Amino acid sequence: MATKKQFIREYVKAIRNGNAAVFGGAGLSRASGYVVWKELLRPLAEDISIKIDEEHDLTEIAQYVKNKSGNRASINTTIIEAFSKDVNSNENVDILTRLPIYTYWTTNYDCLIEEGLRTANRNADVKIDFKQLSSTKRDRDAIVYKMHGDVNHPADAVLTKDDYVQYDRKHPLFRNVLQGDLISKTFLFIGFSFEDPNIDSVFGQIRLLLDENIRNHFCIMKNVVKDECKNDEDFGYKKARQDLWEQDLSRYGIQTVFVDDYSEITDILKQIEEAVLANNVFISGSIEFFENGWTKELVGDFVYKLSKRLVENNYKVTSGYGFGIGSWVINGALDEIYHSHFRHIDEHLCLRPFPQGIKDSDDRKRQWKKYRECIIEENGVAIFLFGNKKDSDGNKADATGCLEEYEIARDMKRVIIPVGCTGDVAAKIFTFVEEDHRKGEYRYLDDYISILKEEMDVDKLIDSILAILNSQRIA
Repeated sequence: MATKKQFIREYVKAIRNGNAAVFGGAGLSRASGYVVWKELLRPLAEDISIKIDEEHDLTEIAQYVKNKSGNRASINTTIIEAFSKDVNSNENVDILTRLPIYTYWTTNYDCLIEEGLRTANRNADVKIDFKQLSSTKRDRDAIVYKMHGDVNHPADAVLTKDDYVQYDRKHPLFRNVLQGDLISKTFLFIGFSFEDPNIDSVFGQIRLLLDENIRNHFCIMKNVVKDECKNDEDFGYKKARQDLWEQDLSRYGIQTVFVDDYSEITDILKQIEEAVLANNVFISGSIEFFENGWTKELVGDFVYKLSKRLVENNYKVTSGYGFGIGSWVINGALDEIYHSHFRHIDEHLCLRPFPQGIKDSDDRKRQWKKYRECIIEENGVAIFLFGNKKDSDGNKADATGCLEEYEIARDMKRVIIPVGCTGDVAAKIFTFVEEDHRKGEYRYLDDYISILKEEMDVDKLIDSILAILNSQRIA
Protein backbone atom coordinates (compact mmCIF):
# COMPACT_ATOMS: atom_id res chain seq x y z
CA MET A 1 0.00 0.00 0.00
CA ALA A 2 1.21 3.52 -0.75
CA THR A 3 0.22 6.82 0.78
CA LYS A 4 -1.10 9.57 -1.50
CA LYS A 5 2.03 11.62 -0.83
CA GLN A 6 4.35 8.73 -1.71
CA PHE A 7 2.43 7.97 -4.89
CA ILE A 8 2.41 11.59 -6.05
CA ARG A 9 6.13 11.97 -5.34
CA GLU A 10 7.14 8.79 -7.20
CA TYR A 11 4.76 9.22 -10.11
CA VAL A 12 5.77 12.86 -10.68
CA LYS A 13 9.38 11.70 -10.71
CA ALA A 14 8.50 9.06 -13.34
CA ILE A 15 6.76 11.68 -15.48
CA ARG A 16 9.76 14.01 -15.31
CA ASN A 17 12.08 11.14 -16.24
CA GLY A 18 9.87 10.09 -19.16
CA ASN A 19 9.11 6.70 -17.59
CA ALA A 20 5.42 7.10 -16.69
CA ALA A 21 2.52 5.20 -18.24
CA VAL A 22 -1.25 5.05 -17.73
CA PHE A 23 -3.52 2.02 -17.87
CA GLY A 24 -7.16 3.07 -18.03
CA GLY A 25 -10.00 0.71 -17.23
CA ALA A 26 -13.76 1.06 -17.57
CA GLY A 27 -13.98 3.17 -14.42
CA LEU A 28 -12.00 5.94 -16.15
CA SER A 29 -14.75 6.33 -18.74
CA ARG A 30 -17.69 5.88 -16.42
CA ALA A 31 -17.78 9.56 -15.39
CA SER A 32 -18.43 10.43 -19.03
CA GLY A 33 -21.50 8.20 -19.12
CA TYR A 34 -20.05 5.00 -20.54
CA VAL A 35 -21.00 1.70 -18.94
CA VAL A 36 -18.66 -0.67 -17.13
CA TRP A 37 -18.29 -4.24 -18.32
CA LYS A 38 -20.99 -5.70 -16.09
CA GLU A 39 -23.57 -3.11 -17.17
CA LEU A 40 -22.65 -3.66 -20.81
CA LEU A 41 -23.51 -7.35 -20.45
CA ARG A 42 -26.52 -6.98 -18.17
CA PRO A 43 -29.24 -6.75 -20.88
CA LEU A 44 -27.62 -9.59 -22.83
CA ALA A 45 -27.48 -11.75 -19.70
CA GLU A 46 -31.14 -11.05 -18.98
CA ASP A 47 -32.01 -12.25 -22.49
CA ILE A 48 -30.64 -15.70 -21.61
CA SER A 49 -32.07 -15.66 -18.05
CA ILE A 50 -28.74 -15.11 -16.27
CA LYS A 51 -28.62 -12.98 -13.09
CA ILE A 52 -25.40 -11.14 -13.71
CA ASP A 53 -25.07 -9.83 -10.13
CA GLU A 54 -24.68 -13.42 -8.97
CA GLU A 55 -21.91 -14.15 -11.48
CA HIS A 56 -18.18 -13.43 -11.25
CA ASP A 57 -16.73 -14.55 -14.58
CA LEU A 58 -18.05 -11.99 -17.06
CA THR A 59 -16.12 -13.52 -19.97
CA GLU A 60 -18.14 -16.65 -19.39
CA ILE A 61 -21.43 -14.71 -19.55
CA ALA A 62 -20.37 -13.13 -22.85
CA GLN A 63 -19.51 -16.59 -24.12
CA TYR A 64 -22.96 -17.89 -23.11
CA VAL A 65 -24.57 -15.05 -25.09
CA LYS A 66 -22.56 -15.95 -28.18
CA ASN A 67 -23.25 -19.65 -27.76
CA LYS A 68 -26.97 -19.07 -27.42
CA SER A 69 -27.30 -17.02 -30.60
CA GLY A 70 -24.62 -18.82 -32.56
CA ASN A 71 -22.86 -15.57 -33.50
CA ARG A 72 -21.58 -12.23 -32.15
CA ALA A 73 -24.27 -10.04 -33.70
CA SER A 74 -25.96 -9.05 -30.43
CA ILE A 75 -22.60 -8.43 -28.74
CA ASN A 76 -21.34 -6.26 -31.62
CA THR A 77 -24.57 -4.25 -31.66
CA THR A 78 -24.42 -3.73 -27.89
CA ILE A 79 -20.83 -2.44 -28.11
CA ILE A 80 -21.68 -0.03 -30.90
CA GLU A 81 -24.76 1.32 -29.13
CA ALA A 82 -23.00 1.66 -25.78
CA PHE A 83 -19.83 3.36 -26.98
CA SER A 84 -20.93 5.34 -30.03
CA LYS A 85 -23.12 7.76 -28.13
CA ASP A 86 -22.05 11.37 -27.94
CA VAL A 87 -20.55 12.07 -24.51
CA ASN A 88 -18.27 14.67 -23.00
CA SER A 89 -14.84 13.96 -21.66
CA ASN A 90 -14.28 13.95 -17.89
CA GLU A 91 -11.79 15.78 -15.74
CA ASN A 92 -9.64 12.75 -14.97
CA VAL A 93 -9.19 11.96 -18.66
CA ASP A 94 -8.48 15.64 -19.39
CA ILE A 95 -5.72 15.82 -16.78
CA LEU A 96 -4.12 12.50 -17.74
CA THR A 97 -3.99 13.42 -21.42
CA ARG A 98 -2.57 16.89 -20.68
CA LEU A 99 0.30 15.42 -18.68
CA PRO A 100 3.55 14.78 -20.60
CA ILE A 101 3.02 11.02 -20.54
CA TYR A 102 4.01 9.09 -23.65
CA THR A 103 2.40 5.67 -23.10
CA TYR A 104 -1.29 4.92 -22.58
CA TRP A 105 -2.88 1.46 -22.36
CA THR A 106 -6.57 0.72 -22.09
CA THR A 107 -9.04 -2.14 -22.27
CA ASN A 108 -11.83 0.32 -23.09
CA TYR A 109 -13.53 0.37 -26.47
CA ASP A 110 -14.32 4.10 -26.36
CA CYS A 111 -12.12 6.87 -27.79
CA LEU A 112 -11.88 9.16 -24.76
CA ILE A 113 -8.11 8.91 -24.36
CA GLU A 114 -7.24 9.66 -27.98
CA GLU A 115 -9.84 12.46 -28.07
CA GLY A 116 -8.39 13.90 -24.86
CA LEU A 117 -4.92 13.87 -26.40
CA ARG A 118 -6.23 15.61 -29.51
CA THR A 119 -7.89 18.29 -27.35
CA ALA A 120 -4.55 18.79 -25.58
CA ASN A 121 -2.97 19.34 -29.02
CA ARG A 122 -1.09 16.05 -28.81
CA ASN A 123 -0.74 13.70 -31.77
CA ALA A 124 -1.81 10.19 -30.72
CA ASP A 125 -0.53 7.05 -32.43
CA VAL A 126 -3.36 4.58 -31.75
CA LYS A 127 -2.65 0.84 -31.87
CA ILE A 128 -5.71 -1.41 -32.22
CA ASP A 129 -4.44 -4.17 -34.49
CA PHE A 130 -1.13 -6.02 -34.10
CA LYS A 131 -0.18 -5.00 -37.67
CA GLN A 132 -0.03 -1.38 -36.47
CA LEU A 133 2.69 -2.16 -33.93
CA SER A 134 5.45 -2.11 -36.55
CA SER A 135 4.51 1.31 -37.92
CA THR A 136 5.21 4.71 -36.36
CA LYS A 137 2.96 7.71 -36.86
CA ARG A 138 4.89 10.81 -37.85
CA ASP A 139 5.37 13.45 -35.13
CA ARG A 140 3.50 11.41 -32.53
CA ASP A 141 3.31 12.75 -28.99
CA ALA A 142 1.85 9.64 -27.38
CA ILE A 143 1.03 6.00 -28.08
CA VAL A 144 -2.39 4.57 -27.18
CA TYR A 145 -2.63 0.79 -27.04
CA LYS A 146 -6.24 -0.43 -27.16
CA MET A 147 -5.56 -4.06 -26.36
CA HIS A 148 -9.22 -5.17 -26.34
CA GLY A 149 -10.30 -3.37 -29.48
CA ASP A 150 -12.23 -0.31 -30.52
CA VAL A 151 -15.89 0.64 -30.90
CA ASN A 152 -15.34 1.13 -34.64
CA HIS A 153 -14.30 -2.53 -35.00
CA PRO A 154 -16.77 -4.37 -32.71
CA ALA A 155 -16.34 -7.74 -34.40
CA ASP A 156 -12.70 -7.78 -33.23
CA ALA A 157 -13.41 -6.65 -29.66
CA VAL A 158 -12.17 -8.95 -26.90
CA LEU A 159 -15.10 -9.92 -24.70
CA THR A 160 -15.94 -13.64 -24.70
CA LYS A 161 -14.03 -16.53 -23.16
CA ASP A 162 -13.04 -17.65 -26.68
CA ASP A 163 -11.61 -14.19 -27.34
CA TYR A 164 -9.32 -14.49 -24.34
CA VAL A 165 -8.27 -18.05 -25.15
CA GLN A 166 -7.37 -17.01 -28.71
CA TYR A 167 -5.93 -13.63 -27.75
CA ASP A 168 -2.29 -14.41 -28.55
CA ARG A 169 -3.26 -15.83 -31.94
CA LYS A 170 -5.53 -12.97 -32.99
CA HIS A 171 -3.58 -10.19 -31.24
CA PRO A 172 0.04 -11.37 -31.32
CA LEU A 173 2.70 -9.21 -29.64
CA PHE A 174 0.29 -7.01 -27.63
CA ARG A 175 1.04 -8.91 -24.44
CA ASN A 176 4.76 -8.80 -25.22
CA VAL A 177 4.70 -5.02 -25.71
CA LEU A 178 2.72 -4.57 -22.48
CA GLN A 179 5.15 -6.82 -20.67
CA GLY A 180 8.07 -4.69 -21.86
CA ASP A 181 6.34 -1.48 -20.75
CA LEU A 182 5.52 -2.94 -17.34
CA ILE A 183 9.18 -3.82 -16.89
CA SER A 184 10.53 -0.43 -17.98
CA LYS A 185 7.85 2.11 -16.97
CA THR A 186 5.93 3.12 -13.85
CA PHE A 187 2.22 2.54 -14.45
CA LEU A 188 -0.81 4.19 -12.93
CA PHE A 189 -3.80 1.85 -13.11
CA ILE A 190 -6.96 3.91 -12.90
CA GLY A 191 -10.56 2.74 -13.17
CA PHE A 192 -9.22 -0.79 -13.38
CA SER A 193 -10.57 -3.84 -11.53
CA PHE A 194 -7.68 -6.29 -12.14
CA GLU A 195 -10.15 -9.02 -13.04
CA ASP A 196 -8.91 -9.20 -16.62
CA PRO A 197 -7.31 -12.55 -17.54
CA ASN A 198 -4.90 -10.89 -19.99
CA ILE A 199 -3.39 -8.60 -17.38
CA ASP A 200 -3.20 -11.40 -14.84
CA SER A 201 -1.26 -13.51 -17.34
CA VAL A 202 1.20 -10.70 -18.16
CA PHE A 203 1.89 -9.97 -14.50
CA GLY A 204 2.40 -13.66 -13.82
CA GLN A 205 5.03 -13.87 -16.57
CA ILE A 206 6.86 -10.80 -15.26
CA ARG A 207 6.83 -12.23 -11.73
CA LEU A 208 8.24 -15.49 -13.07
CA LEU A 209 10.99 -13.70 -14.99
CA LEU A 210 12.04 -11.09 -12.45
CA ASP A 211 10.95 -12.69 -9.17
CA GLU A 212 10.97 -9.86 -6.60
CA ASN A 213 13.02 -7.47 -8.77
CA ILE A 214 9.89 -5.95 -10.24
CA ARG A 215 9.12 -2.31 -10.82
CA ASN A 216 6.75 -0.37 -8.59
CA HIS A 217 3.36 0.47 -10.12
CA PHE A 218 0.34 2.17 -8.59
CA CYS A 219 -3.41 1.79 -8.66
CA ILE A 220 -6.06 4.00 -7.10
CA MET A 221 -8.98 2.22 -5.47
CA LYS A 222 -11.96 3.26 -3.38
CA ASN A 223 -11.85 2.05 0.19
CA VAL A 224 -14.61 -0.11 1.58
CA VAL A 225 -16.85 2.34 3.44
CA LYS A 226 -18.97 1.15 6.35
CA ASP A 227 -21.93 3.37 5.44
CA GLU A 228 -22.16 1.66 2.06
CA CYS A 229 -22.36 -1.86 3.51
CA LYS A 230 -25.48 -3.74 4.60
CA ASN A 231 -24.30 -4.27 8.18
CA ASP A 232 -21.21 -4.69 10.35
CA GLU A 233 -20.74 -8.27 9.21
CA ASP A 234 -20.89 -7.27 5.55
CA PHE A 235 -18.41 -4.46 6.18
CA GLY A 236 -16.01 -6.77 8.02
CA TYR A 237 -16.10 -9.31 5.19
CA LYS A 238 -15.57 -6.77 2.41
CA LYS A 239 -12.79 -5.01 4.33
CA ALA A 240 -10.96 -8.28 5.01
CA ARG A 241 -11.31 -9.29 1.36
CA GLN A 242 -10.04 -5.91 0.20
CA ASP A 243 -7.00 -6.21 2.47
CA LEU A 244 -6.19 -9.66 1.05
CA TRP A 245 -6.68 -8.35 -2.49
CA GLU A 246 -4.33 -5.42 -1.81
CA GLN A 247 -1.66 -7.78 -0.46
CA ASP A 248 -1.99 -9.98 -3.53
CA LEU A 249 -1.48 -7.03 -5.90
CA SER A 250 1.70 -6.13 -4.05
CA ARG A 251 3.19 -9.44 -5.25
CA TYR A 252 3.29 -7.86 -8.69
CA GLY A 253 4.75 -4.58 -7.46
CA ILE A 254 1.38 -2.79 -7.59
CA GLN A 255 1.03 -0.39 -4.68
CA THR A 256 -2.58 0.50 -3.88
CA VAL A 257 -3.57 4.06 -3.04
CA PHE A 258 -6.91 4.03 -1.24
CA VAL A 259 -9.42 6.88 -1.36
CA ASP A 260 -12.69 7.21 0.54
CA ASP A 261 -14.48 8.95 -2.32
CA TYR A 262 -13.97 8.95 -6.07
CA SER A 263 -13.67 12.75 -6.06
CA GLU A 264 -10.33 12.34 -4.28
CA ILE A 265 -8.90 10.79 -7.45
CA THR A 266 -9.40 14.05 -9.33
CA ASP A 267 -7.76 15.95 -6.46
CA ILE A 268 -4.75 13.63 -6.60
CA LEU A 269 -4.41 14.01 -10.37
CA LYS A 270 -4.61 17.80 -9.99
CA GLN A 271 -1.77 17.69 -7.47
CA ILE A 272 0.29 15.64 -9.90
CA GLU A 273 -0.36 18.12 -12.70
CA GLU A 274 0.51 21.06 -10.46
CA ALA A 275 3.73 19.36 -9.38
CA VAL A 276 4.71 18.61 -12.97
CA LEU A 277 3.94 22.16 -14.06
CA ALA A 278 5.86 23.56 -11.08
CA ASN A 279 9.00 22.32 -12.80
CA ASN A 280 8.33 24.64 -15.77
CA VAL A 281 9.28 28.27 -15.16
CA PHE A 282 8.26 31.17 -17.40
CA ILE A 283 10.44 34.28 -17.19
CA SER A 284 8.37 37.33 -18.10
CA GLY A 285 9.80 40.79 -18.59
CA SER A 286 11.55 43.27 -20.84
CA ILE A 287 13.82 46.25 -20.38
CA GLU A 288 14.94 49.14 -22.57
CA PHE A 289 15.59 51.74 -19.85
CA PHE A 290 18.23 50.87 -17.24
CA GLU A 291 17.58 52.84 -14.05
CA ASN A 292 17.69 52.82 -10.24
CA GLY A 293 20.94 50.95 -9.95
CA TRP A 294 20.02 48.33 -12.54
CA THR A 295 22.76 48.91 -15.08
CA LYS A 296 22.85 46.93 -18.29
CA GLU A 297 25.72 44.86 -16.91
CA LEU A 298 23.87 44.08 -13.65
CA VAL A 299 20.68 43.17 -15.50
CA GLY A 300 22.61 40.80 -17.76
CA ASP A 301 24.42 39.24 -14.80
CA PHE A 302 21.16 38.74 -12.89
CA VAL A 303 19.13 37.23 -15.73
CA TYR A 304 22.02 35.06 -16.94
CA LYS A 305 22.69 33.64 -13.47
CA LEU A 306 18.99 33.15 -12.75
CA SER A 307 18.46 31.14 -15.93
CA LYS A 308 21.65 29.15 -15.37
CA ARG A 309 20.75 28.29 -11.77
CA LEU A 310 17.23 27.26 -12.78
CA VAL A 311 18.58 24.74 -15.28
CA GLU A 312 21.21 23.62 -12.78
CA ASN A 313 18.35 22.78 -10.40
CA ASN A 314 16.54 20.80 -13.14
CA TYR A 315 13.87 23.34 -13.97
CA LYS A 316 12.72 23.93 -17.52
CA VAL A 317 12.96 27.60 -18.49
CA THR A 318 10.52 29.21 -20.92
CA SER A 319 11.18 32.60 -22.46
CA GLY A 320 9.03 34.78 -24.70
CA TYR A 321 12.29 36.44 -25.73
CA GLY A 322 11.45 39.70 -23.98
CA PHE A 323 13.48 42.67 -25.22
CA GLY A 324 16.63 43.21 -23.19
CA ILE A 325 16.46 39.97 -21.20
CA GLY A 326 15.64 37.19 -23.68
CA SER A 327 19.21 36.71 -24.90
CA TRP A 328 20.50 36.49 -21.31
CA VAL A 329 17.89 33.85 -20.48
CA ILE A 330 19.04 31.80 -23.44
CA ASN A 331 22.75 32.24 -22.73
CA GLY A 332 22.44 31.25 -19.08
CA ALA A 333 20.33 28.18 -19.84
CA LEU A 334 22.50 27.00 -22.75
CA ASP A 335 25.76 27.41 -20.84
CA GLU A 336 24.45 25.15 -18.07
CA ILE A 337 22.89 22.66 -20.51
CA TYR A 338 26.12 22.26 -22.48
CA HIS A 339 28.13 22.08 -19.30
CA SER A 340 26.27 19.30 -17.51
CA HIS A 341 23.04 18.20 -19.17
CA PHE A 342 24.24 16.24 -22.19
CA ARG A 343 22.87 18.80 -24.69
CA HIS A 344 19.23 17.89 -24.00
CA ILE A 345 18.10 21.40 -24.84
CA ASP A 346 14.38 20.63 -25.18
CA GLU A 347 14.28 19.25 -21.64
CA HIS A 348 15.48 22.49 -20.09
CA LEU A 349 14.77 25.39 -22.44
CA CYS A 350 11.68 26.46 -24.38
CA LEU A 351 11.72 29.58 -26.57
CA ARG A 352 8.39 31.14 -27.50
CA PRO A 353 9.04 34.36 -29.45
CA PHE A 354 5.83 36.18 -30.30
CA PRO A 355 4.33 36.11 -33.81
CA GLN A 356 5.39 39.11 -35.87
CA GLY A 357 4.07 40.88 -38.96
CA ILE A 358 0.46 41.20 -37.76
CA LYS A 359 -0.52 44.64 -39.06
CA ASP A 360 -3.97 44.99 -37.55
CA SER A 361 -3.48 46.12 -33.94
CA ASP A 362 -6.70 44.54 -32.64
CA ASP A 363 -5.89 41.24 -34.33
CA ARG A 364 -2.33 41.36 -32.97
CA LYS A 365 -3.59 42.03 -29.46
CA ARG A 366 -6.06 39.16 -29.69
CA GLN A 367 -3.51 36.70 -31.06
CA TRP A 368 -0.82 37.72 -28.61
CA LYS A 369 -3.17 37.24 -25.68
CA LYS A 370 -4.03 33.74 -26.89
CA TYR A 371 -0.33 33.06 -27.35
CA ARG A 372 0.38 34.21 -23.80
CA GLU A 373 -2.37 31.95 -22.46
CA CYS A 374 -0.81 28.98 -24.25
CA ILE A 375 2.62 29.76 -22.80
CA ILE A 376 1.42 30.15 -19.22
CA GLU A 377 -0.81 27.10 -19.51
CA GLU A 378 2.37 25.05 -20.01
CA ASN A 379 4.20 26.59 -17.03
CA GLY A 380 3.40 26.30 -13.35
CA VAL A 381 5.56 29.26 -12.32
CA ALA A 382 5.84 32.82 -13.66
CA ILE A 383 8.73 35.10 -12.62
CA PHE A 384 8.26 38.80 -13.39
CA LEU A 385 11.27 41.05 -13.99
CA PHE A 386 11.51 44.76 -14.92
CA GLY A 387 8.85 45.47 -17.55
CA ASN A 388 9.51 48.69 -19.42
CA LYS A 389 9.69 49.58 -23.11
CA LYS A 390 9.86 52.52 -25.52
CA ASP A 391 6.61 54.00 -26.73
CA SER A 392 6.11 55.31 -30.27
CA ASP A 393 7.79 58.58 -29.29
CA GLY A 394 10.80 56.87 -27.76
CA ASN A 395 9.75 57.58 -24.18
CA LYS A 396 9.67 55.06 -21.37
CA ALA A 397 6.39 53.14 -20.95
CA ASP A 398 5.07 50.14 -19.09
CA ALA A 399 5.40 46.78 -20.82
CA THR A 400 1.67 46.07 -20.87
CA GLY A 401 2.26 42.53 -22.15
CA CYS A 402 4.09 41.73 -18.93
CA LEU A 403 1.09 42.94 -16.94
CA GLU A 404 -1.26 40.87 -19.09
CA GLU A 405 0.90 37.81 -18.44
CA TYR A 406 0.55 38.41 -14.71
CA GLU A 407 -3.24 38.60 -15.01
CA ILE A 408 -3.33 35.34 -16.98
CA ALA A 409 -1.01 33.62 -14.49
CA ARG A 410 -3.14 34.88 -11.59
CA ASP A 411 -6.35 33.62 -13.17
CA MET A 412 -4.73 30.24 -13.88
CA LYS A 413 -3.58 30.10 -10.25
CA ARG A 414 0.08 29.75 -11.14
CA VAL A 415 2.93 30.30 -8.71
CA ILE A 416 3.75 34.00 -9.13
CA ILE A 417 7.13 35.45 -8.17
CA PRO A 418 7.26 39.24 -8.76
CA VAL A 419 10.78 40.60 -8.33
CA GLY A 420 9.58 44.04 -7.27
CA CYS A 421 13.05 45.47 -6.72
CA THR A 422 13.63 45.39 -10.50
CA GLY A 423 11.05 48.16 -10.87
CA ASP A 424 8.45 49.16 -13.47
CA VAL A 425 5.71 46.59 -14.19
CA ALA A 426 7.39 44.01 -11.95
CA ALA A 427 7.11 46.51 -9.08
CA LYS A 428 3.42 47.10 -9.86
CA ILE A 429 2.76 43.36 -9.91
CA PHE A 430 4.62 43.06 -6.62
CA THR A 431 2.27 45.66 -5.11
CA PHE A 432 -0.78 43.62 -6.18
CA VAL A 433 0.72 40.42 -4.84
CA GLU A 434 1.83 42.06 -1.59
CA GLU A 435 -1.71 43.30 -0.98
CA ASP A 436 -3.14 39.83 -1.62
CA HIS A 437 -0.46 38.36 0.62
CA ARG A 438 -1.73 40.48 3.49
CA LYS A 439 -5.14 38.86 2.90
CA GLY A 440 -3.65 35.38 3.26
CA GLU A 441 -2.75 34.50 -0.31
CA TYR A 442 0.65 33.60 -1.77
CA ARG A 443 1.79 32.02 1.51
CA TYR A 444 4.88 30.61 -0.24
CA LEU A 445 6.23 34.19 -0.24
CA ASP A 446 6.03 34.55 3.55
CA ASP A 447 9.79 34.63 4.15
CA TYR A 448 10.71 36.46 0.96
CA ILE A 449 8.46 39.52 0.61
CA SER A 450 11.06 42.00 1.81
CA ILE A 451 13.82 40.40 -0.28
CA LEU A 452 11.76 40.55 -3.48
CA LYS A 453 10.88 44.15 -2.71
CA GLU A 454 14.27 45.61 -1.76
CA GLU A 455 17.24 43.28 -2.31
CA MET A 456 19.76 44.36 -4.97
CA ASP A 457 22.29 41.59 -4.39
CA VAL A 458 21.87 39.33 -7.42
CA ASP A 459 22.97 36.12 -5.69
CA LYS A 460 20.69 36.66 -2.68
CA LEU A 461 17.76 37.34 -5.00
CA ILE A 462 18.39 34.15 -6.97
CA ASP A 463 18.81 32.08 -3.80
CA SER A 464 15.43 33.35 -2.58
CA ILE A 465 13.70 32.65 -5.90
CA LEU A 466 15.06 29.10 -5.90
CA ALA A 467 13.97 28.61 -2.30
CA ILE A 468 10.43 29.64 -3.25
CA LEU A 469 10.45 27.28 -6.24
CA ASN A 470 11.85 24.36 -4.26
CA SER A 471 9.13 24.81 -1.63
CA GLN A 472 6.55 24.11 -4.35
CA ARG A 473 8.21 20.90 -5.49
CA ILE A 474 6.63 17.63 -4.37
CA ALA A 475 9.39 15.50 -5.79
